[in-house]
Amino acid sequence: MRHALAIARFYGSRFSLANVVSSLSLTMVGPVAIVACEELALRENACLEDSLVRSGALTGVQHKFIVRSGEVWPELREIIRHENVDLLVIGTHGRQGMAKLFFGSVAEQIFRQADCPVLTFGPHSYEHPWVGRSARDHTFLFATDFGQSLQGVPHAIAAANQFGAKLVFLSIVPTSLGSKSSYTDATGNVEKLEEDRRLNALMRMKELVKNAALDIRPEFNAEFASSNRVSEKILETAERFQADLIIMGRHESTHPGIASHLRWARAYEVVCRALSPVLTVTSAPADTEVRSRAEAAKLLLSEADLIRIKGLGVKW
Repeated sequence: MRHALAIARFYGSRFSLANVVSSLSLTMVGPVAIVACEELALRENACLEDSLVRSGALTGVQHKFIVRSGEVWPELREIIRHENVDLLVIGTHGRQGMAKLFFGSVAEQIFRQADCPVLTFGPHSYEHPWVGRSARDHTFLFATDFGQSLQGVPHAIAAANQFGAKLVFLSIVPTSLGSKSSYTDATGNVEKLEEDRRLNALMRMKELVKNAALDIRPEFNAEFASSNRVSEKILETAERFQADLIIMGRHESTHPGIASHLRWARAYEVVCRALSPVLTVTSAPADTEVRSRAEAAKLLLSEADLIRIKGLGVKW
C-alpha cells in the first residue's frame, strides 16, 4: 500500500483500495458467515481509511475504498474495468506447497488476464518506496525471451525515462542440451556456437532500442541457463545491478498448457524471491499479434513513440 500510494501521488492518480471477501471457504458455512465477513471488512476498511487520513497519507490524493464478496479474480476484474484502472498493485506472501496452489490459482489469472500492467511485491521487496525519491540513480531490469515478452519493451523504455533510470536488458540463452554433436558447428566447436548465440542475443536486444529515445544509455546482458534456472538467472542479474524494478512481459493464453504454466512458475518464483517489485505487462491478444518477431519489435518501437505512456504503464 505504501508503494501504491507513492505511485498515485507521483502521477497525481486516483487511488483505489480493493478488498474482495472470498466466498469460497464460506459457502458451506452459509450466507450468514459471508455477510458477517463483509461487515467486518467494511469496518476494517473504514478504520484503515480514517487512520490514513489522520496520518496525512491520503492528503491531496483522490481515493476510494472498495469492498466486494465473491470469487476473487472475477470481482477484481470487474473493479478494474469499472474503475478504469491503469495499474494494478498487489502483494504476495510467496506461499509454497498447498498454500501456493490456493494463491496461485488467483495470481495466475491476475498475471495473465489483467488488461492493465500488474506491479507485484513479494515478501522480500523493499519496504520503503523509491518512487518520487532521487536519493540515488535507479536501475530497471527488463528480461525478455524475444517472444510475447516484447510487449513490455515500450513500458520499460517509458518507465526508465520517467524515473531517470538506466535500463538493463537481459536475455537468457539456453545452454546446449542433448548430444554434443547436435549442437556443434561445422568444425565441431561447441564453445564457438554458444558464443555466436550469445552475441546474436546481444545484437537482437540492441535492435530493440535502436530507434528508441532512451535518456540514459542502456546495458545489455546475455546469460546462459538451463530451462529450470531461468528465474534464478533473472534474480542473480537483478541483485548484481541492484535493480529497483524488474519488468517482464506476460504470456497470455486462454488455453493454458504446460509451457504457459512453466512460464507462470518462473514469473511467480521471481516475484517471491526478488528484492524489488516486479512489473508484468500483458502480451497482445492472439488475433492482433504480428506474424514475426522482427515485425513485433518494429511495431512495439513505433508504438512507443506514438502512445502517450508514462512510467509504469500509467496513461497520461
